[in-house]
Amino acid sequence: MSVEHASMRIIDGYARGDTDIAADEVWALEAHLQACGVCRDRLSAAVTAEAPAVAALVGTVWSDLEPRLAATATMPRQRRWSAWLSRWMTPTMVPWLAMVVSVTLLALLLDLADTGFGEVSLVLLLAPILPVLGVAASWSRGLDPAYELTASAPRAGLYLVLRRTTSVLAVVVPALLVAGWATGVTAAQWLLPCLAFTSTTLALGGVVGVTRAAVALAAVWAAAVVAPTLVTSRTAVALQTGSLPVWALVLVLGSAVVIARRGAYSVLGAHR
Repeated sequence: MSVEHASMRIIDGYARGDTDIAADEVWALEAHLQACGVCRDRLSAAVTAEAPAVAALVGTVWSDLEPRLAATATMPRQRRWSAWLSRWMTPTMVPWLAMVVSVTLLALLLDLADTGFGEVSLVLLLAPILPVLGVAASWSRGLDPAYELTASAPRAGLYLVLRRTTSVLAVVVPALLVAGWATGVTAAQWLLPCLAFTSTTLALGGVVGVTRAAVALAAVWAAAVVAPTLVTSRTAVALQTGSLPVWALVLVLGSAVVIARRGAYSVLGAHR
């Protein structure tokens, strides 16, 4: 790929249907074609020259469909805010995000009610795993009926994973920020573990699937931190300020793994 346009080698090979083109080059080309009219024209010319049978078939289909399309009623135009929202999240994410916010509110109410957990803040205790629930829902094969179309779209892969993760954090982080302010928990205490846990989920998700990674890490957190903390009524070492450098290191390592394995998110296995 050149800086501005796709190379003719890739365009000609794509037009012929060559199977030796690297998958990342195919995805990059398809994403580029969405916004580049020049390369679309070059591809059209390449299809005519390299695959005349395909061009003839497309022309036949188009000549048959064109009169029917003219008589078909157009769909009402989607509202701007609705179109913007659909690019950032799926309908299945909405109830899950509502549940995450509800859990945050419940933890806040229990903290303010002084329910007898000693020095433990439930908001701080649950903050690392709350975003993980939304991320799992946003990239779940079982919850997204269009997962195959999603995984095969030109902008699927790491771009889409990060976009949906950002939409989850955009909802969860403000809720945790308000809850932390109301209970006296500093933002650094929960924000770093929250982001580190999210990046680790995505990093592990490139190997076993995002949903499986989220469930596994949430179970480990519940068994290793939540349960002992509630039993002893003392804040776990992992959530004390002295552990923040460790969480920062986990965040950096998780982000590095996600970037290094960015191609893993473009296959259906990431939806597991």
